[in-house]
Amino acid sequence: MKKILINNNSWQQRVAITNEGRLQNMYFAAHAQQTLERSFFKGLVSKVLPGIQTAFVDIGQERAGFLHISEIDHELALERMHATVQLDDEDEKKVQKKRESSRFDISKIVKEGEEILVQVSKEPVYQKGAKLTTCFTLPGRFFVLMPTTPRIGVSKKIENREERARLKDLMRAYLPEGMGGIIRTTCEGRADDVLKKDLDYLLNIWHKIQRAFKDAKAEEKLYQDIDLSLQVVRDHLDDDVEVIISDDMANVKEVTAFVTEVSPEHKHKIKYYDNEIPLFDFYEIEDQIERALYKKVPLKSGGSLIIESTEAMTVVDVNTGRFIGKSSLEETILKTNLEAAEAITSQLSLRNIGGLIVIDFIDMAIEANRHRLFQFFERLLRERDKFQSVVLKISEFGLVQMTRKRSGKTLVQQLTETCQTCKGSGFVPSLQTLSYSILRQFKFELKSCKKGDSVTLRLHQEVFDYIINTEYNTILDLEKQFGVKIAVAHDGRVSLSTYKITKK
Repeated sequence: MKKILINNNSWQQRVAITNEGRLQNMYFAAHAQQTLERSFFKGLVSKVLPGIQTAFVDIGQERAGFLHISEIDHELALERMHATVQLDDEDEKKVQKKRESSRFDISKIVKEGEEILVQVSKEPVYQKGAKLTTCFTLPGRFFVLMPTTPRIGVSKKIENREERARLKDLMRAYLPEGMGGIIRTTCEGRADDVLKKDLDYLLNIWHKIQRAFKDAKAEEKLYQDIDLSLQVVRDHLDDDVEVIISDDMANVKEVTAFVTEVSPEHKHKIKYYDNEIPLFDFYEIEDQIERALYKKVPLKSGGSLIIESTEAMTVVDVNTGRFIGKSSLEETILKTNLEAAEAITSQLSLRNIGGLIVIDFIDMAIEANRHRLFQFFERLLRERDKFQSVVLKISEFGLVQMTRKRSGKTLVQQLTETCQTCKGSGFVPSLQTLSYSILRQFKFELKSCKKGDSVTLRLHQEVFDYIINTEYNTILDLEKQFGVKIAVAHDGRVSLSTYKITKK
């Protein structure tokens, strides 16, 4: 069974979701930092670039957000592109066909200096600003309202045809014309009045956003999603959740009030944690968070995963390790790959990895085994991962290519920063490289010395040991070349890559 664990401090809120004691998802919110994803802004178009069909929109942040043509609502784009076209007496069908066949051009849809309602669909990452959209979504307990998209989708986990039809009919009947939405799994079996209450709540938020847009100044935030703990409860609370535990009484009251309103049948699951041992230590969450930052993920069989991310994609390598199997090499490989597929599904969710992902499973000679692995992996993603993914079949090189929807920053981006020594490369200069670099700089500085000077080169202990043991003759050569006396000493105040020179 699942647990939702909420650790609340004056500086940060953390929410963990566990399943049978294993960490599945981790969420963070620093009170001093604002979360942009799902927020609405009155944006100001600062630049339109037709060449890449993108507009940059100022939303009061350090970097402007970017709005691509694919993120502009279809009806809005058609309306704006043809707003200035004088139609003749053609019948309506021909007009509509002409509109639909028109190629979208962002320069005809938005203009520099224009104020436009936008929503942040992805947080800023690396040097990129926030990704913006006009295809708006407002998530609720049972539905995701799409106020500008007249399309209705149903969770694949609702399999009963009659129930799917009932929910679609209800949404069509209740939503205003031109609106749509997504019917979430939690809708299944719910009474009509309960579902209508959730739709009323979402429609009310949308009307507030529209009213706020009229009165707001450019770049002003119009709406921000609810508190992190309430978001997680809203998105994850179902019959599989055994308990919601918070170590903050004020938060317990807040969550209780929220659950009482949206899902009162689960109210009894909310508990207050009052113990000397910190909540995340008691449930071993801290150790699991730390391990989730490692590149290497051990498998029970003795194999392992190596997970490495770049700005463009994430690469996962599967290794057999010490697992040797019991009957054949092919059996060993298949079992390792199946175990790896299960671990990869968990790790993608836990680490919040999205975008392009390439997985190098261990090569299998039998086609039936490759097909079995692909189907198993695809089913795991569909059943266990809340985010949408698209998986391509195993390529000729034994690679699986997939995409997974991005949502906010990855776990690594949230908890770490670029190493100031290696600048993010993951490598530092070798001791030999550092020593030779120092010797080159030292040689250059000796040119300014007079003959007969005494010069002391002060080094870090490791560099000192290397030069004395390996390059002592180099020091003697420099003495002869420049006619100076050189002393080499180690100094605890000198860093590994620097040095100090004193002259007499």
